[in-house]
Parts: sequence; structure tokens; C-alpha cells
Amino acid sequence: MSKFRKIWLPIICVFALMVTAFTGCKGKDSKKTIAVVAKGESHAFWQSVKAGAKAAGDKYGYNITFSGPVSESPESVDSQKTMVSTAINNNPAGLVLATIGTGFADLLKVAYDNKVPVVQFDSGIWKDDVDAINAAGKNPIISSVATSNRLAAALVAEKFFAAIKSDIAASDGYKLGIIQHDTTQTGIDRAGGFEEKFKELADADSTTNGKYTITKQIKTGDANLAYKDALEALYEQGVNAVFMSNEGVVKQVYDAIGGAGTKYDAIKFCGFDAGTKQIEWMKKTTGAKLIGSVAQDSYQIGYQSVEQAVFAIEKKTVTENVAIAGAWWDASNVDEMITKNLVYQG
Repeated sequence: MSKFRKIWLPIICVFALMVTAFTGCKGKDSKKTIAVVAKGESHAFWQSVKAGAKAAGDKYGYNITFSGPVSESPESVDSQKTMVSTAINNNPAGLVLATIGTGFADLLKVAYDNKVPVVQFDSGIWKDDVDAINAAGKNPIISSVATSNRLAAALVAEKFFAAIKSDIAASDGYKLGIIQHDTTQTGIDRAGGFEEKFKELADADSTTNGKYTITKQIKTGDANLAYKDALEALYEQGVNAVFMSNEGVVKQVYDAIGGAGTKYDAIKFCGFDAGTKQIEWMKKTTGAKLIGSVAQDSYQIGYQSVEQAVFAIEKKTVTENVAIAGAWWDASNVDEMITKNLVYQG
């Protein structure tokens, strides 16, 4: 053997092994990536979702990418479409997705063609897009993971009714207001779940049956202080209590109350979700009272969404609908709920 071969052959062989190992690892990593595209990224809720998703990825040995638009407004739909397109083009093993609008049907069809299982989470994928991919016979959605908005809102109704029952019984015409944060299925389910359960309880009780009415303000979004305007409209109708269907409503209402002196002090409120302002309001001992709220377990939403994607990828049993339980929180347990990551700040 020549001196050249003696010196260079081992080096060439080592280099070849390195290239093989590198390309092999690269392929393996690509197959072990789950892309999560949320409706946002910076908010504490989405950060908690991200933490749960990462934890599930760590448990099962998958790399998790996480992205979301700067806002959940219609103006960010195109930005989110780009994120979904990028995620699918990177050929992930699975996709976890919650969309902020319609127009994702073609991208979902590509996911189907590429055999990428999709888990929809939180408020999921809009009905128009689901109808379109079903009609095309190309639906890649294998599981839905979310808080049961109707059941969570029903829990609020149950707790709120118990808190104001005596007020209704003592009145000649108690007025309950609902501020529904938008016209998506989430908004519909939360307002509907609350109203349905409240009526069931109040109508079944002889002390409250026939002594109340419910009025509703429905907004398409939180721009231009829409929820503050909704509060004012309800106030003009003489409401005694108000259910607020998400954190955005709570924040605007809380700010409006803070700048109105004692104007709204006689009204009792209940909410949905969490956040720093809602926590602050819950702990206040003066002024308009926030009786309580229901929190989504955002960490578990992220964790179980990724878990279902893993099960689909690994041909294990997938749960078609995973309902994450909501939890009631009020002034008595707020700090405990923060510690348990059920009530987020931010």
C-alpha cells in the first residue's frame, strides 16, 4: 500500500462516517419535530401553552418549534398563514394548530397530502376551513384539545348564581348582563354555556324563578374599547350583575371601572381566564366586586396537544376530543392557583 493510502485512507473513512452520521442525525431530527403554531406567542397564556408543549416534547423525545402572530386580530391572519406554510414546508412529524381566522384550508390539504397529522387546540380551526377540507376529503385533523368552553362557562354560572341568588330573590326584576367577546365559536360557547346553565339553576329555584332577565352585548373584537362601550350599554339598561367571557373583556371593564369613581360599585361581576389585572381586581376589597372566574389550564392544553400528536406519529391510540377542565378561582384561592400554574400573570 502506498504511503498516501496509509495516511489518507483512515482520514477519508472517518470523514465519510462523519458525513453519514451528520446526515442521519439531520433526518432523524426532522422526523422528530412537532411544529406548534398558536394564536399568539408573547402573552402569558401562550407562554404557558408553550411550556406545556415543550414539556411533552421532552418527555417523548421530540423537538418542539413554537410560533404565533403578534396579535389575535384579523389583521394578523396573513402573518399566521405564513407561519403555518413555513411549518408544513419544513416537513414536521406533526402540527399543532390554532387559527385566528379562515383561509387555512389549502395549507391543511397540503398537510394531509404530506401525511402530517394535525392537532387543533384552544379555539381550534374555524368551521369554514374544516368544512372545506372535509368536502375535499383531505382532513388531517386527528384530535382536538381545548378547554370545554361551555362546561367552563357553566361552572362560572353555577358559582355566580350561588353568590347572587339572594339578591335575585329579594328583587322585583334582577338584570343580568353578558359581554360576549367575539362571534367565534369560543365566544358563542362561553356566552351560551353561561346563559344556559344560569337559566337552568334560576328557573329551578322557586325563590328566583321569574325574577330575572338576561341581556347580552356581543362584540366582534376588542378594538376601540368595544368592551368598555358594552359595559356602558349594560349600565344604561340597569344591570345588577355581569358575566365577562374572556380576559380582554375583564381588562377593559376593570380599567373603565377604575376611571369611573363609584359609578359601577353596585354591579357584581364574574369573568373568564386570568391575567395580572384580573388577579388585581380579584384581590380588591373595595369598589365593584369581581366574585370569581374560571381559568383554563393552558399548560395542560399545550402538553396534551403535543402528546396527541406524538400518539398519532407513533401509531398509538389517539383521543379524538380532549376536554381540559376549567377551574374556579376567587379571592380565597388565587395565590394557590397561581402556584399551580392554573392562573397566569401577564
